Amino acid sequence: MGVLVESKDGGGGGRNGGQGSWRFFTRRKRVDSPTISNNSSQALLAKELTVPNLMAIGVGATIGAGVYVLVGTVAREHSGPALAISFLVAGFAAALSAFCYAELASRCPSAGSAYHYSYICVGEGVAWLIGWALILEYTIGGAAVARGITPNLAALVGGADNLPFFLSRQLIPGIDIVLDPLAVIIIFIITGLLCVGIKESTMVQSVVTSVNICVLVFVILAGGYLGFKSGWVGYELPTGYFPFGVDGMLAGSATVFFAYIGFDAVASTAEEVKNPQRDLPLGIGGSLFLCCGLYMMVSIVIVGLVPYYAINPDTPISTAFADHGMQWAAYIINAGAFTALCASLMGGILPQPRILMAMARDGLLPPFFSDIDKRTQVPIKSTIVTGLVASVLAFTMEVSELAGMVSVGTLLAFTVVAISVLILRYIPPDEVPLPPSIQESIDSVSTSYIWSSLDTDEKDTTANVGTSRNQKPLIIKEDASVDDTLTAKHLAFGNYLHEGNRRSVIGWVIAFTCVGVFVLTYAASDLTLPSSVRFALCGVGGILLLSGLVFLTSIDQDDARHNFGHSGGFICPFVPLLPIACILINSYLLINLGADTWARVSIWLAIGLLVYIFYGRTHSALKGAVYVPATQVDDTYRTSTSCLA
Repeated sequence: MGVLVESKDGGGGGRNGGQGSWRFFTRRKRVDSPTISNNSSQALLAKELTVPNLMAIGVGATIGAGVYVLVGTVAREHSGPALAISFLVAGFAAALSAFCYAELASRCPSAGSAYHYSYICVGEGVAWLIGWALILEYTIGGAAVARGITPNLAALVGGADNLPFFLSRQLIPGIDIVLDPLAVIIIFIITGLLCVGIKESTMVQSVVTSVNICVLVFVILAGGYLGFKSGWVGYELPTGYFPFGVDGMLAGSATVFFAYIGFDAVASTAEEVKNPQRDLPLGIGGSLFLCCGLYMMVSIVIVGLVPYYAINPDTPISTAFADHGMQWAAYIINAGAFTALCASLMGGILPQPRILMAMARDGLLPPFFSDIDKRTQVPIKSTIVTGLVASVLAFTMEVSELAGMVSVGTLLAFTVVAISVLILRYIPPDEVPLPPSIQESIDSVSTSYIWSSLDTDEKDTTANVGTSRNQKPLIIKEDASVDDTLTAKHLAFGNYLHEGNRRSVIGWVIAFTCVGVFVLTYAASDLTLPSSVRFALCGVGGILLLSGLVFLTSIDQDDARHNFGHSGGFICPFVPLLPIACILINSYLLINLGADTWARVSIWLAIGLLVYIFYGRTHSALKGAVYVPATQVDDTYRTSTSCLA
């Protein structure tokens, strides 16, 4: 929670970043500051994006070809005719994370999304973990999407045999590698487009996404006409609306949850938004609402046209239309799948260069990745590296089996963002890192604040002569209303919580709440444990979770939250209930990803840990930083400026 140690360089109240000990892991950067040094000469990203651009990015990154396949698999194996409810429940769960993202994005509108928020609220070590996991997510996700373009284009032109030789997949005999040149070509085109400029690339993204939406609208309208004409045979089943029970419907929700993860791409472009406090929440919420509506309406149509057990799991939509005599609709649907993949690929490649740039700005990666082209105002070098790595993977590997690793980065980011909201509301960072070059000014201002505080205490002591030494800071009037919420809070915790220990106590409460969530979800998911052990762990985890929720609900949020970052933006509702529910859902999904997925991810995270220890830790922009109370920052800089003058 941002543990800091006393500075060895000065006697004032300054604190350093704790280099030379494990405490560097918890150093936190200043909100909306790429580094603690003066970066006024550094090129900035172009502020070109508005709400329509953000919605195009969010919808394009969210609605990939999965909707053309996912509806069939989930309906057959989990949800049945209740597929639309599965999408609704999953959309509601995703909305919890979207609310948390919307507040942090509007308060801290800088590139890096979850990495940036966790660096400000939690600490450098967790931020590195999130940034490294997001790099894996977008790299593998982009390669997997590109790998799926060739079969969809082949279906659009009548089969793989109709593709030109230089676009078709080629099997290398003897080593069992299938090369995919079309995937490389598409990645190169999109990478070049992203290097041209954010305005130009989002304009193309808008066009491609609009085509995809038009295809889905065609599916809804034409499918609705066929359904009314045929009598919606998919809903007239003896098994009822929930053939797999409510549990099956919820299992389907967990599967389709990952169809809503595109709003992280919206948050990653925060630095390029013209009016982030207004546009970012609207872009995140609007794209999520539109995607949920399209998913549900397509689901209602498809499971109504064909009984769930007869849906083709590979081509559910085109097969459903073909069964009703509309074989020609397959060409429109395949065109929609092709454009959806292109839009999803662009939405997958777009965020990663900005995450690399943000990490390089903070010194955790080489400065090569932070270079911004002065003409296009985009991180061209990071974009080219991203495209090259994704193209190599897509050209040589079948990465679909690694798709589970994509989910780890997403869910870790969602979880840490929810934790960051709790920290921001109850214990927002109250100290700011300043460069050690102004240590003399820091000591001077700290000394003046100490003398000022002593003078104030002396005056208060003189004014209170004759009063009881045992006087309590809180006086409750006899006629105070029993229903007064604030009074109830002080009655419950006033004897244990005061200004001196408030931050420490609440920090531990948030930590134990997260531990309770992990214990509860792990015990509920691991069926190999003996039943007695499972029940005991569920009880312990549930008690920790509920105790933390009750405690945080019963106390006031910190007033400093109003001045944290940019004001006037979106405020996440129902805190602490909503962030804790978000942490619970994401933790459950993380634990259920499977041992193979976690084994692969652990190797990647171990590599990242080595990179951080041997490079990021020692090159961090916060190395040697001096932490001072936020109230002293302006005076410190004023003193430093006057000394230079």
